[in-house]
Amino acid sequence: MIEEAVPFFPILGKADAEGRLLEADPPLAALHAQTGGRPGGTLAVPQLAALVRLVARLQAAVSRPIKAADDGSDISLFVHARPEGNHVAIEITDWTARPVTQGNRLRSEGRIDDFRRASADFQWMVSAELKLADISANAAAALGSTASGLVGQPFTRLFGLFDSPDGAMPMLDAVATQRPFEGQRSRLRGTDFGMLMLDGYPVFDENGRFIGYRGAATRIEEDEATSPVAVAALADETFSAEIGKVLKAPLDRIIANADTISTQADGPLRRGYADYASDIASAGRHLMSLVDDLIELQTIEHPDYKPEQDELDLCDLARRAAGLLQVRAADKGVRIDRPGEGENLPALGEFRRVLQILVNLIGNAVRHSPDGGMIWLRAEREDDKAVLIVADQGVGIAETDHERIFEKFERLHGAQSGASGLGLYISRQLARAMGGDLTVDSALGQGARFILTLPAR
Repeated sequence: MIEEAVPFFPILGKADAEGRLLEADPPLAALHAQTGGRPGGTLAVPQLAALVRLVARLQAAVSRPIKAADDGSDISLFVHARPEGNHVAIEITDWTARPVTQGNRLRSEGRIDDFRRASADFQWMVSAELKLADISANAAAALGSTASGLVGQPFTRLFGLFDSPDGAMPMLDAVATQRPFEGQRSRLRGTDFGMLMLDGYPVFDENGRFIGYRGAATRIEEDEATSPVAVAALADETFSAEIGKVLKAPLDRIIANADTISTQADGPLRRGYADYASDIASAGRHLMSLVDDLIELQTIEHPDYKPEQDELDLCDLARRAAGLLQVRAADKGVRIDRPGEGENLPALGEFRRVLQILVNLIGNAVRHSPDGGMIWLRAEREDDKAVLIVADQGVGIAETDHERIFEKFERLHGAQSGASGLGLYISRQLARAMGGDLTVDSALGQGARFILTLPAR
């Protein structure tokens, strides 16, 4: 008897909290009847009835493999059950029947016959840890290796995955619940194999233990949305869009909890514990600053990025930026000599971005100034340029480093400076995007003068 498989589509049903079957698609209804159940009666598959009652009691979704017996066949199901009010929704995403007399065949095997008949470009298999267990020779050759040479490599190191047009990531969504997937767009990294569509089915052993995925890859039509350039842009956009949810929210909680502990708001603590919590909060803020810089980096390097051109007053912005940093400067006894209230210097640029540049420049000046030092903010007009100078009494910068400090992740004073190494790079890119520039005039032992220019008006 040849193993039979229900066509790939979710088989749905609904039961009450006691495990009585209320609604069912035909395959589930037939199984219920053939195993001795009656319409509206308790599910006749004991494991399925137990799963429904468990979900009803926990009021939480549960997924697991289940086995049943029917007309001399063993039936393997993969069931997702979730609470829906007073009922439990049932979704079966894998259904394989086989003769009782057969040996230990994997229940996804019939699916792979379907793949072969569909003339896929190649097949692949991964372990439960999503490490490659097998791949067709043509795909291995495109990757510059053999199938045996690639075994053990992480799947995502060989396959680049990205969203479908509706924003879904089918494979990653399916792996979490060990369910089948289809329509995962992908590329073989570093090859010209073309755009691929991946389909896969979970593989379980005879004891119902998940042991990996077996699947196929089929070339699909190349278009603008799936070109290598579009894929790279999509990765950048996805990073910017998701980084807040992925990193910033938990960082906010870490910082808030650490601050609560360090201030001993909930009661006294040993001094060492409070200090440790303060260090955690400080490190969290530093990491949050780095995350903000990375998001900013993605924004300004996008090909379509263009700042606004507001009419602004550079002197007013210098006074605002100095005010924002006054407390930090006072902690070091550093004085900031800012333009007087009557001074003004009309310029063109995006208000928010220019303020961002000045806060970064003045913040750096405060960080590198000696205790009790002085910072000068000077505004002047040079032909058609409005110029704002931020000068400090720090250790200065060697002439050979004048350009290097504007490179990504460059920190002349090392990690101990507390900076991400992106501030000056971002500031210069913003200044140039607004039609100006950012340069430095400095020498070792003579402090530094950072010069921001913008179009005058």
